[in-house]
Amino acid sequence: MGVLSSLTNRIFLASASLVAVSIGLAAYRVNESVTAQAETDLRSGLDDAAALVDDFSRTQFGDFVKVASLIADLPRLKAAAITDDQPTVAPVAEEFQRKLGSDLFVVLSPNDRVLASVGRIHPDDAAVAEMVAACRRRPDGAAFRPYGGSLIHAIALPLEAGASSAGTLLAGFPLGREFAARIKAATKSEIAITSGARILASTLDERRTADLANLGGISGVFVRRLGDEDYVGRVQPLGAEAGPDEPAAIVLRSRTERLRFLPALRMQLAVTGLGAILVATLIGYGVARTVTGPVRALTATMRDMAATGDLERELPETGRWGDEDARMLASTFRQLTTALVRFRREAAQKERLSALGRWSTVVAHEIRNPLMIIKSATRSLRKRASQDVAGVAASIDEEVHRLNGVVTDVLDFAKPIRFDLSDADLGEICRDAARAVQASPDDVPIVVDCAPTALPVVTDRERLRSVLVNLLTNAQHAVRAQPAESSNRSPISLKVERQGGDHWGIAVVDRGVGVSPEDLPRIFEPFFTTRRTGSGLGLALARNIIEGLGGTINAESRPGAGTTVRIDLPERSVRAEGRT
Repeated sequence: MGVLSSLTNRIFLASASLVAVSIGLAAYRVNESVTAQAETDLRSGLDDAAALVDDFSRTQFGDFVKVASLIADLPRLKAAAITDDQPTVAPVAEEFQRKLGSDLFVVLSPNDRVLASVGRIHPDDAAVAEMVAACRRRPDGAAFRPYGGSLIHAIALPLEAGASSAGTLLAGFPLGREFAARIKAATKSEIAITSGARILASTLDERRTADLANLGGISGVFVRRLGDEDYVGRVQPLGAEAGPDEPAAIVLRSRTERLRFLPALRMQLAVTGLGAILVATLIGYGVARTVTGPVRALTATMRDMAATGDLERELPETGRWGDEDARMLASTFRQLTTALVRFRREAAQKERLSALGRWSTVVAHEIRNPLMIIKSATRSLRKRASQDVAGVAASIDEEVHRLNGVVTDVLDFAKPIRFDLSDADLGEICRDAARAVQASPDDVPIVVDCAPTALPVVTDRERLRSVLVNLLTNAQHAVRAQPAESSNRSPISLKVERQGGDHWGIAVVDRGVGVSPEDLPRIFEPFFTTRRTGSGLGLALARNIIEGLGGTINAESRPGAGTTVRIDLPERSVRAEGRT
């Protein structure tokens, strides 16, 4: 016996599973919500840090430019520059560099010759010329230029002496690791200074800086793995224009560090969930015991009944704590035993019918030979001149024909049906069957309702036609059986329509006398008929043929209102050799 073979186990396992799924979904939702909120906070902090970087850079440089402009306007510096003498300019430049606190302080002559270069940064003449040219190309006179391991933010201010130029003051400061460290302290974020695809300075370690450099062209907000951590970053342009080659500060925050609390939260949720599942399992087991106790008593009685075959044995009462489902189970089992007794009687009846069918086959063969002899004898009698003898011979021949039809039905029903499947037109089969039934002008008219185009089907044409002929003939008899004064003698309808994608629906509708409710369930049983001259095998044989073709047949009827026989036939019938 397996774990799930017990109803008790199934009930409490189902309860535990339901609780597990519910808690799992709740934990999942909490985890997703907390993670989403953490991600939102992380990105919001990243935006604030980027705004602070931009404000810090602009404010610092704005103050620097104001002081540098004032120094550039001082007559003493202009007078020294006019001399175009480096020894004269150098001490003046050093004094004003200390006041400005500039790392880059270069005084140039009117023809851009370097007269003095003081401060911590001493670029060569070519680098100075490049910086001055870059600054002069900008409307504000300021420019960013990479130099060494830093990004120099410089401004070129003209030294004007009246209407003539006394030279140029080039001043600036580096945006390097110290600058990045100051911004990191203010923003609590990692900072990298870039120029184009180069990283000039970074607060990250060498490994993470190298990983960041390998990312190539990045812009906007991004998520990347640097080292063994995931980082969320944002590129904040430092210049007035944003572009792939423009200087920028990359602001980074560790997503891994920010979400480090999630594993502990998930562990707490898991422990709480397991505790709830354990409690639910115990409660579910207790409830299951109260349900399965009466069921176990019922199943024990059922086993005894199965062993002894005594279906009349009384089932135990469920008691005051009995479950409603247990009482329903007992009631259903009583109905089952009653149905089983009825099934035994029906099985015995079917066995008798089977034996009768085999016996009918033998009798039919034995009857057919004398019938053929009688039919031959009537042909001789018809040749006599006497009308009385000819009339008797005609009556005998008619009865021989009817008996031969009964013998044929018996043999067709008793022997296996073999199908010859081929492509056919269902509409043409229906029209052909209608023409065969309407052989006489006095027959009830049949209206065939189907599309004028071909209705393709793979079936046994002749056997399907014989089924439709049988159904239409029965409809003819039903309509003729209506009282002569009835005004309900409408034509018989044979309708064909598509059912689903690969099935056809065929309906034979008449407004005849109908079938009584007590006879309707039996009309497809062999040897059951409501007509005096019927064999009772026509509809039984029709059902065997339709089911052998893979379809279904059923009937609806109301006395005095008519009968509708519906056939559901697959477009491609399955070959069923030997089906009966």
